[in-house]
Amino acid sequence: MSVAMRAPGAGNLLRRLREPGLLSLAVTLALFVAMSAAGGVLYEGFLSPQVFLNLLIDNAFLLIVAVGMTFVILTGGIDLSVGAVVAFTTVLLASLVEKHGWHPLAAIPAVLALGTGFGALMGVLIERYRLQPFVVTLAGMFLARGAATLVSVDSIGITHAFHVAVASTRVPLGGGVSLSVAALVAVAIVVAGVVLAGSTRFGRTVYAIGGSEQSAALMGLPVDSTLIKVYALSGFCSALAGVVYTFYMLSGYSLHGMGLELDAIAAVVIGGTLLAGGSGYVLGTLFGVLVLGLIQTLIVFDGTLSSWWTRIAIGVLLLAFCLLQRLLARRSPTSGGGHG
Repeated sequence: MSVAMRAPGAGNLLRRLREPGLLSLAVTLALFVAMSAAGGVLYEGFLSPQVFLNLLIDNAFLLIVAVGMTFVILTGGIDLSVGAVVAFTTVLLASLVEKHGWHPLAAIPAVLALGTGFGALMGVLIERYRLQPFVVTLAGMFLARGAATLVSVDSIGITHAFHVAVASTRVPLGGGVSLSVAALVAVAIVVAGVVLAGSTRFGRTVYAIGGSEQSAALMGLPVDSTLIKVYALSGFCSALAGVVYTFYMLSGYSLHGMGLELDAIAAVVIGGTLLAGGSGYVLGTLFGVLVLGLIQTLIVFDGTLSSWWTRIAIGVLLLAFCLLQRLLARRSPTSGGGHG
């Protein structure tokens, strides 16, 4: 009797463990633990808590962008404009504060609204005219980068007292370790993303669209509006990452965020989200970003390797995870993936 009662739960667990997204996430977690252990063996002080918290501090803007990118990729789309939107946000925010006398608390909502609207516009073009996301967001990338250059070709330093105070604030966590305000914002975005993906109708629709847009439409799900909202969310996250980047750099510059879209895509894929859509985890994206940050930290601790090895390592990992996902998808008896 007890065996029979346990069988359905055990079978469900086995099915979950065979999902491509979950298996890929497990590999990511194992890789993070292995890299951390290797760093602890090779370098003294590597395993100190502040070193790992610095991964969040230094990559807060990337993490925020990657959360938005996760939702886009879950639908089977792509957003190449995120790095340019970050740059445009930084230079516009800096210009409003330093050249036009705006208080940051007034300028920040303005740039967030602009970034969200820009993302929604791309979503409308993709949904209404059935244009390829690659082409639309590539055009968006050129447009946002060009607009950033029109605002200012030169870097604009931010000296406003409020901005400087927020940038220098550290929130103590006990034991002599702390996090920046930007890192706390990034963590909050991850938590919100997990809830949005796993516990809302919007999140369920996103996964359904990635699995099969036609099937999602036949089920009566709001496919069109959800696609627009997904790109609006990505635009919002990119603009918020731009705001966070100004706290990190205390400047706005049209060349900020060069290649950031590629780092975000790499983090999402390494975190276990399938490029084909329909399977993945926002929490996996967090560990994808941490793995990228850990690679850079290992190179810094070594002190003898060029920073270009970071790009090489990321390229190798991205290729390996794409091949792994392909292999797991072929072996999996079911399509679809995890939520959250």
